[in-house]
Amino acid sequence: MHCIKSFSALVLGFLSAVSASKADAKPHIFMVLVDDWGWSNVGYHRAVATKEVQTPNFDKLCAEGIELDHHYVHNVCSPTRSSLLSGRLPIHVNVNNGDATMHNAKDPIGGFQGIPRNMTVIAEKMKQGGYATHQVGKWDAGMATRDHIPLGRGFNTSFGYFHHDNDYYTTKVGSCKGVKGGINDLWMTEQPAYHQNGTGYEEYLFEQHVLQVLQNHDPSIPLFLYYAPHIAHTPLQVPQSYAEKFSFIDDKTRQIYHAMVNYLDDVIGNVTNAFKQKGMWNNTLMVVSADNGGPEYAGGGANNYPLKGGKTSNWQGGVRVNAFVSGGFVPESMRGKKLNGSIAVCDWYATFCHFAGVDPSDAKAAAAKLPPIDSMNMWPYVSGQVTTSPRQDVPIGGRDMVQGLVSGDYKILIGKVGTAGWTGPQFPNTTDGHPTGGIDITEDCGTGCLFNIKEDPEERNNLAASMGDMLKQMQQKLAKYQETFYNPERGNKDPAACDAAIHRYEGFWGPWVD
Repeated sequence: MHCIKSFSALVLGFLSAVSASKADAKPHIFMVLVDDWGWSNVGYHRAVATKEVQTPNFDKLCAEGIELDHHYVHNVCSPTRSSLLSGRLPIHVNVNNGDATMHNAKDPIGGFQGIPRNMTVIAEKMKQGGYATHQVGKWDAGMATRDHIPLGRGFNTSFGYFHHDNDYYTTKVGSCKGVKGGINDLWMTEQPAYHQNGTGYEEYLFEQHVLQVLQNHDPSIPLFLYYAPHIAHTPLQVPQSYAEKFSFIDDKTRQIYHAMVNYLDDVIGNVTNAFKQKGMWNNTLMVVSADNGGPEYAGGGANNYPLKGGKTSNWQGGVRVNAFVSGGFVPESMRGKKLNGSIAVCDWYATFCHFAGVDPSDAKAAAAKLPPIDSMNMWPYVSGQVTTSPRQDVPIGGRDMVQGLVSGDYKILIGKVGTAGWTGPQFPNTTDGHPTGGIDITEDCGTGCLFNIKEDPEERNNLAASMGDMLKQMQQKLAKYQETFYNPERGNKDPAACDAAIHRYEGFWGPWVD
């Protein structure tokens, strides 16, 4: 009897130790930031299924994980990426979607495109916590100096491009005097990707590189893998076999856009299968988000139905985006749920630092008198330990001001806001004229349009006239955020960037400021 009790106690102690070990284990983190992905361009946002939207892998991952229904980003590419990587709201790091070659020599800290030189990027924090760090795909957070590129920001390896976009087959983007056809934009960790350039469809090259990272990785070391696909940003290009799958769509722009999203869905399926085959999936947290609302302007191809507006606008269709978490690290009790609390894309910084066991604060930035991080650890909320998101406010940046604020159930917008309209379930199309949905409509909110976005998610009912006290309260909050607005003079396109591309890098973009 004594032996039985001793054995039982041993087993219980072992199980407790295993449980504690799993709780203390650092999960692998797979961060996916999808480019220009419209709200209704994923199956799980379609109340009525349509064969135009074929995203079975995204849908399955969301169903097995947690849908984040109020996940906020900036309305264009570079500010969202700067926010995610720096742990700051866009209004405290970058609201300028400028060219990668911008430079203001008078400001050695903030006089560049993207993230200011002296801010600490999330990969540096993850390395401090023992993670292997890898970046694949679009960067768009600065390339002026070697401090700005992924290697200088803490990534062990990188494979991707610096600009907002490039050609999916040639990788060319931008122009330099005397060079026909543009400059190549593809970089491999320390130098241009000379051998990989032009060897295939760019998203295929990225997929293969992600798979290679996984194949080479030692599962005993925590992995931080940041994959930022080019899809579904312009130029709208896709292998012919995928275009043919959607040949039943009569609008060419919509056809190619849906084909591209389907291509990416297949990539995600292949990569998550590789995680599983490697035996890593059960200890992986996958975070998926769009970088902004889908572009509903001419040639964009996306659709944010039923939300108002889209990319470049601060209506919900521009800043509230597709997002979910998945992977075996998600608590079983939370799988299949939808969270309605606000989360800002910058909040993943502190959340990831929590897993790495490092302090998220940024001493380097403080020494340079730059804004501190805004990031909040979302894991207690996402994991179900608490029922309310710690984030109540999401200030929304404009070009040269704080243009809006989400606070609790309410949202305020001020000034002139473009793309002030709605699309239908099928958009764009050839029958209603491209584009539709209010892309040419600007709504003047003056000192404030007010919406209850929980009761009125489509922003159809302006409450400013009927809720004067709430309007005043929101105006005061917004004014406080305006006082902290960070918007340095980043300069203009620097001709020296072209000189370096031509002579130093043999026809490729790369850092040019020493």
